[in-house]
Amino acid sequence: MEPITRGITPAQRTVPPLSRRRLLAAALTVPLLLGAAACGGDDEGGSGGKTELSIYWWGAEKRAELTDQALALYTQKNPDVTFKKTWQGNQGYFDKLATLTAGGNAPDIFQIDDNYISEYAGRGVTLDLTEYTGNGKLDVSKFPESLLKYGEVDGKLAGIAMGENTQGLVYDKTLLSKNKLPEPKTGMSWEEFIDWAANVSKTANLPGTQDASAVYQALWVYLRQGGKDLYAGKQLGFDEADITKWFALWKGARDKGATPTPDVIHEGNASDVSKQLVATGKAGTSWVWANQMPELKKSTDSELGVIAYPGDPSAQWARASMYFSAFRGSKHKDVAVDVINFLANDPEAGKILGTDRGLPPNLDVRKQVADTVSDPNMKQTIAVQDELGKKFGPNPPTVPPQGHSKVRSELVRVAEEVVYGRQTPEQGAASFVTAAKAAIGQS
Repeated sequence: MEPITRGITPAQRTVPPLSRRRLLAAALTVPLLLGAAACGGDDEGGSGGKTELSIYWWGAEKRAELTDQALALYTQKNPDVTFKKTWQGNQGYFDKLATLTAGGNAPDIFQIDDNYISEYAGRGVTLDLTEYTGNGKLDVSKFPESLLKYGEVDGKLAGIAMGENTQGLVYDKTLLSKNKLPEPKTGMSWEEFIDWAANVSKTANLPGTQDASAVYQALWVYLRQGGKDLYAGKQLGFDEADITKWFALWKGARDKGATPTPDVIHEGNASDVSKQLVATGKAGTSWVWANQMPELKKSTDSELGVIAYPGDPSAQWARASMYFSAFRGSKHKDVAVDVINFLANDPEAGKILGTDRGLPPNLDVRKQVADTVSDPNMKQTIAVQDELGKKFGPNPPTVPPQGHSKVRSELVRVAEEVVYGRQTPEQGAASFVTAAKAAIGQS
């Protein structure tokens, strides 16, 4: 079994340094220059009739181990296909993907999420998988329709969901039990939750919750509960008044002592799962994705619980946690699609991959995994998502538009300006709306 490469190779590091904006622009332009070569038939053969596919993903070491095992199973069943595997942590992943694409070294298969799928699809980086679902080479018959549709961008299927996920409020059950405090409940209003967290802070001498003002998925749910959305097509789905209320809600939480100090809030805004405050012991709750439960548990000795975000849980939805996409310029497109089909639908592969990327997208495979899994943290993840799934509402009608990742980073930046007192909620709202419009190109 060939080793997994972590990060990029020395050869790939020779790409001249570019700004992030130039990197992404170059990456998204390359496929347009491929011309007929990108649209022609596959060159399936490698040396000696073998095909080596490059595949790139982000995640922790456990994901790398599980993905390696699943790919080894594919090679066992298809001996003429081998893999060049590269993985790394989430931080910097998309910068490196842009570098690889700009340098003409795009992976045949790469992991992507809804932060970037519109950007890569919009410039023709991703292979349109619609034809493959129509000719039976990519089986999506066992997928929930909403999960499948959430991979479409402008009528093209840009990626296949490799997991279903939803937002989760994770809390420290051990801390609450030790201090004889009640657990939070699905359906609490935001104000009730903040009062609960303030009581935890007072009784347990630990901040009750991470401040969620910079957490885009929390804001998204909050907006949907008020009849709005994060986006309305390729426009923002909210206005300054909505964001003012959001920032004011969390200023009130800070004033009540429900959250940590600004420096700790900043620390908790890091995207690394291991930095979540419920795992580092610096707050009683954190705002995460439900499939992160097993990874969170590795960083703490406390027992953890998870519920829906505050407010009406029907504002949450079955989200594609991440996708695998195929590169439109790949010389081995058909084989790449077959591998994606295998990872999504093969029962043995599903058993290996488990819930690391979310609940398996194939409902039959999902049931099999739920019936056979032994990891208690994975069992908890499945049970929680199944329970929350009964309360889900409809998913957003489209994936986020180009610029979504910038919207997310601008929310963190502006929310922290408000947290540190450098802007009022009203000023922060005006600043964020302006920045968000610029990010998605809204006039």
